[in-house]
Amino acid sequence: MLRTLFSFPDPVNEVAARLVAGGVVLMTAATLAFDQPWLLWVIAYGFLARVLTGPKLSPLGTLVTKVVVPKLPIAERPTPGPPKRFAQGIGATLSVAALVAEFGFGLTGLAYTLVAMILVAASLEAFVGFCLGCRIFAVLMRVGLIPESVCLACADISKRQPVARA
Repeated sequence: MLRTLFSFPDPVNEVAARLVAGGVVLMTAATLAFDQPWLLWVIAYGFLARVLTGPKLSPLGTLVTKVVVPKLPIAERPTPGPPKRFAQGIGATLSVAALVAEFGFGLTGLAYTLVAMILVAASLEAFVGFCLGCRIFAVLMRVGLIPESVCLACADISKRQPVARA
């Protein structure tokens, strides 16, 4: 039961990932635009929940995967899970660091700089389909810091689907 709870989907639906990123864009933009540091708790929890359990314990992830995506007339677009989990881990690291900076040390400027970094990465994912964390994951695989066994689909270029260009 715990093994099922603490698992990450593989593959991940790219449509859902982009919609979750859109939710992160809204939360981080609201944090910055309206000076609402309490939202750091929500953002950090969401990233931690998603990196540990995928969408299962994430309210945003659950809303997107169980309610929003099934109602959309868009076909599922499977993509490897490990790079997406890595990207969630980067978001968790940045958001927890922002939380500690703000509430642990009163360093609002640092906290908001970290939130702005999340906003940029989430915007790239949501609006352009460019996963910055996934690109970092690919570079780390290429240089051997992440073994190919972590993501066999990532390592096998023949399993990649071509991306349609607009």
